[in-house]
Amino acid sequence: MTKQERYKKVIDWFERNMPVAETELHYKNPFQLLISVILSAQCTDKRVNMITPALFEAFPTPEVLAASNKETVFEYIKSVSYPNNKANHLVEMAKKLMSDFDGKVPSAIEDLTKLPGVGKKTANVIASVAFNIPALAVDTHVFRVANRIGLTDNSKTPLETEKELTKYIPKRLWSIAHHWLILHGRYVCAARKPQCESCGLQPYCNWYVLSAG
Repeated sequence: MTKQERYKKVIDWFERNMPVAETELHYKNPFQLLISVILSAQCTDKRVNMITPALFEAFPTPEVLAASNKETVFEYIKSVSYPNNKANHLVEMAKKLMSDFDGKVPSAIEDLTKLPGVGKKTANVIASVAFNIPALAVDTHVFRVANRIGLTDNSKTPLETEKELTKYIPKRLWSIAHHWLILHGRYVCAARKPQCESCGLQPYCNWYVLSAG
């Protein structure tokens, strides 16, 4: 099977079986989504969703968050991974929004990556989910699943994976493809114990074919 054929079969399967794929983070506006995505780094969406209601109520706008401090924010987010760093990122991010972007979350990926705590992956998520700009974020799930299936040729970095995925996946599908691969990696193609027996991508999965053979 050529790479183009594999991509076509995988995309066709997802379009049939997962026509709706969205973030599992709870948010009401771009600012809330930005906070949630920063908090979700190396942490589950479920955990983030547990703490954000109180956090959003206490810090409803960039202005309010920028006027706070990391010690105060820490008390709201201490149950997530790396709370000290993330508390600092959130306060500094809000200050940057106020000083450089009139208190509004920018939509351009280049501008988003200027915010503290925001790397390329987070910027792609915000641009895609909040502003409907075609982007394909590569997190640990996307990185793992793409390599396992054979959509990438043993990419060593998220950027390599992103470049290869966006080369073969039509631009109109970049945003949903990000969620397809995340959700598949979260619930089916798990890191330690992939559920190959119940996976509809079996016939197109390079890893499964090699391990079964």
